[in-house]
Amino acid sequence: MFILTMGLNHHTAPIDIREKLVFKETEEEMALITLLQEKSILENVIISTCNRTEIVAVVDQIHTGRYYLKRFMANWFQMDMEKIEPYLFFHEEKEAVNHLYKVTAGLDSLVLGETQILGQVKHAFEIAKQTGTTGTLLNKLFREVVTFAKKVHHQTKINENAVSVSYAAVEVAKKLYGSLENKKIVLVGAGEMSELALQNLAGSGIADITIINRTKANAEILADQFQAKVGTYEEMNNYLSIADIVLVSTSADEPIIKQKDMQILMSQKSTSMLVIDIGLPRNVEYDCSYIPNFHLYDIDDLAGVVSANSLERQKIVLALENTIETEVQNFFEWEKQLGVVPVIRALREKALEMQEITMTSLENKLPGLTEREYIQIGKHMKSIINQMLKQPISELKEMSVENDAPTSIEHFKRIFGLTELDITLSEKTQEQAETRS
Repeated sequence: MFILTMGLNHHTAPIDIREKLVFKETEEEMALITLLQEKSILENVIISTCNRTEIVAVVDQIHTGRYYLKRFMANWFQMDMEKIEPYLFFHEEKEAVNHLYKVTAGLDSLVLGETQILGQVKHAFEIAKQTGTTGTLLNKLFREVVTFAKKVHHQTKINENAVSVSYAAVEVAKKLYGSLENKKIVLVGAGEMSELALQNLAGSGIADITIINRTKANAEILADQFQAKVGTYEEMNNYLSIADIVLVSTSADEPIIKQKDMQILMSQKSTSMLVIDIGLPRNVEYDCSYIPNFHLYDIDDLAGVVSANSLERQKIVLALENTIETEVQNFFEWEKQLGVVPVIRALREKALEMQEITMTSLENKLPGLTEREYIQIGKHMKSIINQMLKQPISELKEMSVENDAPTSIEHFKRIFGLTELDITLSEKTQEQAETRS
């Protein structure tokens, strides 16, 4: 039983790749359930934001788990595994837990120390828990990392004066236009990113702000907070034709601002227009950037502005390294105390030992097997073992936190014929492997 993280983020993949690998909010539950049905996957949580798509999973084998996580991602997004693989990263066990602590605390974000990711991780965990794809390990882990992140933000104040993506968007506008006081601003979308942008725009003295959203009621709620106007989605291009600055952040699956429409609009417009697209997938067709006087920025274009003012927060991150390492150690100490990890490893080793004995017998009885046939039979036999053990292992994990855990674990060991010698030998093998690594 191992913790394994697979994903891609703003460090490993450009925006044109990230936007193709975003899990839609309406499909989160189905994605979680589909992944849980894959071989080797015992628990899972999917985190999908504008800058990252990551899967945290409990697997029965690292190598098998890596393969089926990749296969799930490729199948879900209908892309060749070979095209996705170069952008993926994997973290195993302590590295995986360490990474999740950093992500949740905002220490791995484009905006260092930002708090939005904490809410996104909490949401991802709650959805997974409600869907039934988490268990003993991930329930404990996510509760711990969320608590830690809250403590970090409260004690270190790393999020204070953090340069947000929305702040960066306003800074880009100031750089292009200087003063923003007489500029007409149009916000397309009424979600959290738009609200953050409005907070920064309001602080810049801008009075002429129009909010456009598919659901007009949501736009009106946001407009009331900032004394902004509300425009209709159907007349969006009319509002854009008189805008100086446009911020776009919607959950649309494909661009809503099209190159052909903007070509016509800009040919009739006497002034330039700054368009900042902070949606993922992107909300503005990239070809719009070739239109004269149409200045287009996406999330990755804002990265330079975001990183310019993070030196102090970098110092805080370095100071937190040891604290996170202690948290990671504590988690794995807790896992060991469950008493089931050595049992699971011993069970797997016993099953694989039986497979090896069977394969040797098969080779003696069928000497005419080709090497390819022998390998294929071995793979299928291992697959059967993995599938047979998946449910018992899952049940054993749940037993470990029940009131009569010791008795249940002893029953389990007796059913599968696991002796204390089997478990001791398994632990020694694991210790040797950790020493070599």
